[in-house]
Amino acid sequence: MAWFFGFFFVSGFCSVLYELIWLRLSMAQFGVTTALTSMVLSVFMAGLGVGSWIAGALVRRYGDRISFPPLRLYALLELLIGFSALVVPVELVWGHRLLEGLADRAAVSSATYYLISGVWLAATMVPWCACMGATIPVAMFAIRRRQQESDGRSFSFLYLANVLGAVLGSFLPLLLIEPYGFHNTLRIGVVMNIAIAASAFGVSLASRSAQLSATRAAVTAPGATASHSGVLVLLFTTGLATMGMELIWIRLFTPYVGPVVYSFGMILVAYLLATFAGSQYYRYWSRTCRQESRLTWISLALLGMLPLLTADARVPIHLVARVFVGVMPFAGMIGFLTPMLVDRWSGGDPDRAGRAYAVNVVGCIVGPLICGFLLLPLVGEHWSVLLLALPWFAMAFPSRRAPGFQAFRRVPAYGLLLLALTVLMASKDFETQFPVRRVLRDSTATVIAQGQGMERRLLVNGMGMTKLTPITKMMAHMTLASLDHTPHSALIICFGMGTTFRSVISWNIPATAVELVPSVPQLFSYYHSDAAQVMASPLAHVVIDDGRRFLERLPAKYDAIIVDPPPPVQTAGSSLLYSEEFYTVARQRLQPGGILQQWLPEADDPTQAAVARALKSSFPYVRVFRGIEGWGWHFLASERPIPVRTAAELVARMPSGAVSDMMEWGPAPSPEQQMDLLLSHQSSTDAIIALSPATPTLQDDRPINEYFLLRTPFDQLMDME
Repeated sequence: MAWFFGFFFVSGFCSVLYELIWLRLSMAQFGVTTALTSMVLSVFMAGLGVGSWIAGALVRRYGDRISFPPLRLYALLELLIGFSALVVPVELVWGHRLLEGLADRAAVSSATYYLISGVWLAATMVPWCACMGATIPVAMFAIRRRQQESDGRSFSFLYLANVLGAVLGSFLPLLLIEPYGFHNTLRIGVVMNIAIAASAFGVSLASRSAQLSATRAAVTAPGATASHSGVLVLLFTTGLATMGMELIWIRLFTPYVGPVVYSFGMILVAYLLATFAGSQYYRYWSRTCRQESRLTWISLALLGMLPLLTADARVPIHLVARVFVGVMPFAGMIGFLTPMLVDRWSGGDPDRAGRAYAVNVVGCIVGPLICGFLLLPLVGEHWSVLLLALPWFAMAFPSRRAPGFQAFRRVPAYGLLLLALTVLMASKDFETQFPVRRVLRDSTATVIAQGQGMERRLLVNGMGMTKLTPITKMMAHMTLASLDHTPHSALIICFGMGTTFRSVISWNIPATAVELVPSVPQLFSYYHSDAAQVMASPLAHVVIDDGRRFLERLPAKYDAIIVDPPPPVQTAGSSLLYSEEFYTVARQRLQPGGILQQWLPEADDPTQAAVARALKSSFPYVRVFRGIEGWGWHFLASERPIPVRTAAELVARMPSGAVSDMMEWGPAPSPEQQMDLLLSHQSSTDAIIALSPATPTLQDDRPINEYFLLRTPFDQLMDME
């Protein structure tokens, strides 16, 4: 049994590693959108469920006919899983090329793009993920054939090992990606899967399992195997609630831990550690106990509310404690209940375990979809938690005929519900700390517009995106005035407050703005009094999409492409708007002599050097200027020489309306002096690369800006917290 534990520990690590990297590679090929992310995760989970269900059914039907040790079948599955790590990235690239070819011939609508992407992702991932899902029923069959686990708890044993490996897989790959990149990290997973396969095959040769009886004598847990459909309903409900809660946790804790990959990793580590602890306790508890108390289930109502309390800005608690204290109690209870339910339903039977696990996976797919696209946009985080917890509230009010619920137990049950409601009503949403605010929610984020006058700010999931600043005006005016011809069109990637978009419109040219978060453009009027007039202009176009995906699916070309990725620079997924591959796409969408304007906020030296290298390798001509407020960098990149003009010459090329827009907030007293604030602080890509000459080019496979932990001194990490 120690071998089985080791196999599933390593397999759990590899599975999470593949899920994390496949999701990121899919984002690079098909876009950083909520719909795309949901498709990838749903396809991954669907593959697990399909594999678990089919493998269990095949074991039931053909298990008697297998004369060789079943462990060899498990070894084959692990070998195929390792092979998938090499195949899936190639298949994703093929899918991207297919869509790219379609876009080069004609514009592809967003719906068509999603349809083709979804079909391709399903065809790519489901077969391989099915192999992952099949490992548990096959391993349970091998255990039963060896007759070494006679208490019907083989699922929980394998589940425990798998979750422990997943704990390591939720964090260690982040450290491997930083020095090795995505593809080389996948190859590490391949080696580990091959090692599992070889070891399993070796163990099968050394064992005497082939000499054991091949009959399908049932191996059951103490007592009768549960057959009531209520067990499956509970498994579906726990899967739905857990994955729905996980989406809410990200919304709740992002204002404190940040939108970086390590923050998401922290939430995942807290969840998986608690799940492991709960599963381990179940293994201990189940040796002597056969029936859990109804209070165990009802306690989920209270435990589900704890993240609302620890995410309250009024609670003085360290950011790590906010996550762990909020997440772990609920996750630990789920870790106790899920393997208990599967063991109870299956009694060690691979077929029944496969079906039970598949039902749980279906809940895991449905939960985020309901929560992300329905509950969060309509009712927000607090009421979404309550709605997900309603089944546990309902369990405190059973019918009179319900067995095992004596009258005297109602007091603690109702006490738990009262505490849960108290936490719900006493805790406050993050936005309530801002006295002047406007809040919108959609499937991607909670968006807050707050403040007055020049102190107005935009926050997305609690993170400050931008403020009213002349920097965003100069992104438009400096770029358009630097063209070697009269501009006729411009594309703005990332709408923000709409300042850059508004400035481009002042040039009286068509302007298209692409924004990922649907609610952000709806707050345009909060920041600019003439927003309605600007949006009513026939020159103004706002598209809700991923900027890179938009460029790839539409063949239009622009005189200027202005890119202002969301801060901080380390934001998860932001490297896809700084990478060499993105600049290749952008270059193809520029008119001859067109200019790409890339804004880079303050960042560490390796990040600045990596971005500068990517631009230098993508464009023959790049000019660099310090931001007008003394921070950040404006990169102007083109395939043709960018004219070197004086401040007066640049201003002379601007329409009167554009000059007025540029001077709206100063800070210089005249237009020429305003433009000279940029020209007098010119730098070069070589000077920025020299800040960290050993840092490689920022590429999709090496997102230098997002993975920074190993190169960041400990004292700086403490300052970030």
